[in-house]
Amino acid sequence: MGNKRMLDCQASDFKAMTSKDLLHSIRANEGRTLLVEVREDRTPHLPDLTNCELARAAGADLVLLNQMDVFQPQIWGLSENQNPIQTLKSFVQRPMGVNLEPLAPENNQPLENLEKLPAGRICSKNSLKRVEELGLNFVCLTGNPRSGVSNQAILEGIKLAKQYFSGLIIAGKMHSAAYCESISSLKWVAQFIEAGADIILLPAVGTVPGFTIQDFEQSRQLIHQKGALCMAANGMSQDCSQKEVVIKLAIDAKIAGADIIHIGCSGSGGIAPFENIMQLSIAVRGLNHTLRRMAVSNSR
Repeated sequence: MGNKRMLDCQASDFKAMTSKDLLHSIRANEGRTLLVEVREDRTPHLPDLTNCELARAAGADLVLLNQMDVFQPQIWGLSENQNPIQTLKSFVQRPMGVNLEPLAPENNQPLENLEKLPAGRICSKNSLKRVEELGLNFVCLTGNPRSGVSNQAILEGIKLAKQYFSGLIIAGKMHSAAYCESISSLKWVAQFIEAGADIILLPAVGTVPGFTIQDFEQSRQLIHQKGALCMAANGMSQDCSQKEVVIKLAIDAKIAGADIIHIGCSGSGGIAPFENIMQLSIAVRGLNHTLRRMAVSNSR
């Protein structure tokens, strides 16, 4: 498909992209790539549409499925379908990925009572092979609240993903995920990249206590030096904050050098408020590029 930045990509470009092409497209986009996380396992914000379709309409470049059981995918807003992920991909025509959670050993001492996760949400050989079969473009190795995910477990998950998944690997913690440890440090950043992560997830500045813009910049510099990309994650339910807060989180992430700006899915029905997604997009890439992403036909 040639060297094309994300801003200029259309549905036909996304269909033809290899993982290498997608990574280059994000890199060439200079911090203007928007990843929208959604849940599809509950009644969506608009009951007759999937949240992925709503995210696409609001300007998403990339769509991330959260709390999806990859062995038994449940997608509200679709009629009964034997291949719901393939149907969803055909509707949205954007690179799509899924969260998998690498669980820490049971002898770790969590901060909260942990949620029991189905096998389809846990990072394993079988779940990664299933994500490959589903044709998803990327996997995000991270932890939801009360999941019991540690940095060491994420590191082991990256090594597994390199063996059983051919798409892009995003890895890192947005928040504690119930374990009292450094959410992000240069040590873990370096190890994640050395193990094979393509994109390192860092908490956006202002989302977790004590993680400053200097901390973000220091990690980002190391990430770029090692040839990987960086995603700033708004995963602490501030996706439902006032639009001014969402905009500030995005601009601070861009100042600090993030390649991808992420917005979480804690809003009504499992998606951030539509206006927050759109305002975030306008803040990091302007109105014209936002309208282009919102309006471009899937037939192009």
